[in-house]
Formats: sequence, structure tokens, C-alpha cells
Amino acid sequence: MLKDLVKANRSYRGFDETYQFTKEQLSAYVDLTRFTASSVNAQPLKYHLAFEKEEVGLIQSMTGWARALPDIKLPHDGMCPTGFIVICQDTDISDNLSRYQKDVGIVAQTILLGAVENNLGGCMIGNFSPDEVKEKLGFPKNIVPILVIALGKPSEKIVITEIENGESTKYYRDENDTHFVPKRKLKDILI
Repeated sequence: MLKDLVKANRSYRGFDETYQFTKEQLSAYVDLTRFTASSVNAQPLKYHLAFEKEEVGLIQSMTGWARALPDIKLPHDGMCPTGFIVICQDTDISDNLSRYQKDVGIVAQTILLGAVENNLGGCMIGNFSPDEVKEKLGFPKNIVPILVIALGKPSEKIVITEIENGESTKYYRDENDTHFVPKRKLKDILI
């Protein structure tokens, strides 16, 4: 079952905009993160939930998507996410932003697996200006945005393909807008 959830957890870049999140849904995903590991158990991460259309649109406008596909605008018009969770670090707990990068990855994956379990999906977005997000969302001085997670009901087809050792891992789309994600074979990643 876990393997099925992991395989279904893709970086979705197209969503059904008629689906709307509630504060309770997004809070439930963040609640999962409370039980994950944290370096020296410091737990410096805090979360901003966006589910109201105006704020979701604001955050969407501050993010860049699919840098590996510079000739395609993603998400396509009318296929934007309908929720965001902004993962932040509270510098009053720790001002060492690099130390907790592992924690950020753990909680982001946990949030996305929670979404996939509910037949939803998302995308981790690192292409944004932390200062702009902090300013426009009105965060206090001690709250630093680290990673943005877009969430929604996926509305696109993603196909995982296996590649031979040495082939490109760059994702791509075909003429039908199907998104292909090349993955190395198990035998090629074992040392």
C-alpha cells in the first residue's frame, strides 16, 4: 500500500479548479507532520494554509513551475491548484536554515502522501522569492518561507517510465500533454 501511495504521489502541475479545500483538510495534512522526525527534535517548522481563492491566486502568482519545460506555461490556464501550504522556519526556534532542510523534505513528502491518500495531489515548489512571499502574506520577522506546496485534485496524466543507465532523467510532455517522468532502474541506483 505504501508503494502505491508513493507511486501515485507525482509532481502534479494541472488541477481541477472546481475542487475547493477547507481549513480543516489542510490542517489535517499539517497535523501529520507533528509525528515526523525533526533534527534534534527542535521542530522549528511552521505552516501557512491558503484555501481561499484570493490568497491562493496571490501565492500562485509568486511561484514558478516546471523549470525543465521552459517553453510550456504550467499550470495551464484554468488548471491551477486550489490550495497551498507554505512551509516556513521559525528563526526564534533556530536561525540555522540549512540544518533543517531534511526536516522540510520529510514534512513535505508526508503532506503530499496524506493528499494522495485522499485522491488529491500536489507539487513541491522551490521556485519563489521567500522575501516576496513573506512580505505579501504579512509574515512576522521570525517566519521564513522555505518551501511552497501546491495542492489540488489532479487533472492531468503522468506516466513513470524506466530508463537505461546513462539516459536523461529530464521529464517531458508529449503532443497530448501527457507528462512523462523517467526513473532510473533499481539495479542502477544500488551501490
